Amino acid sequence: MTLFTGAGTAIVTPFINGEVDYSSLSQLIDWQIEQEIDALIFCGTTGEASTLNDKEHIDTVQFAVRKVAGRVPVIGGAGSNDTHHAIEMSQALEAVGVDGLLMVTPYYNKCTQRGLIAHYTAIADQVDIPMILYSVPGRTGVNISPLAVEALHNHPNIVGIKEASGNIAQVVEIAKYVDEEFALYSGNDEMVVPLLSVGGLGVISTVANIIPKDVHRMVIRYLKGDTEGSARMQLSMKSLIDAIFCEVNPIPIKAALHLMGKVEKEYRLPLCEPAPESLALIEKEMKAYGLL
Repeated sequence: MTLFTGAGTAIVTPFINGEVDYSSLSQLIDWQIEQEIDALIFCGTTGEASTLNDKEHIDTVQFAVRKVAGRVPVIGGAGSNDTHHAIEMSQALEAVGVDGLLMVTPYYNKCTQRGLIAHYTAIADQVDIPMILYSVPGRTGVNISPLAVEALHNHPNIVGIKEASGNIAQVVEIAKYVDEEFALYSGNDEMVVPLLSVGGLGVISTVANIIPKDVHRMVIRYLKGDTEGSARMQLSMKSLIDAIFCEVNPIPIKAALHLMGKVEKEYRLPLCEPAPESLALIEKEMKAYGLL
């Protein structure tokens, strides 16, 4: 049931003149696959899902499924702070052919861990495809505790967790539940190798939007035993990663893709263009890395 091993890109949603830019998205998909990416994740945090209406969200994922055409797994973000809405979106994405779902913790209402377990169980019970939990408490205000993972990891449709708490002690605790049917993925680009060291299978990455081949190779090197080489790659990316998170994601990564000529630098409010000093930092670190 494992959806992928290696690097999955949490891909941006390009816009042009206020609409989804399917032409740029098509080119991004082909380029990512050419660059050896292992999976593609659409309409998550980096994909600006919070500003897409339901039709745009479903249409974008459906386009991606058709464009990818089975070359790599396609995972669709379907999380919501309303369990009923999350079930509806999950079933809609299942209907358009995704290989799996990424399910962020319910934001704003800040449920208890008991409510969180009930939320995820209710969604998983209503679909027939694999689901990856997504813990990013800095965004949502809700953390997936190790006790919640213990309660959820044996559900047949819950096959992993994207862990983006930044709390390595929690990651180690959650790693106790990793097995052939439950995978651990890093949700922090700067912590991939540490997470692999406790049994992780890979990363769902933002920086892979601009360096997919390097992120893929960093993970595969580690999994094949070249831990020192993988660690060197992780360290070499650190300054670039810091620049890509100098403002709230996905503002910097979309600006970086624009500098590479791959997308328009267009956002939906309340997201906006990066400050001039942020853009200067992004450009500086991209040049230092050899991207420009």
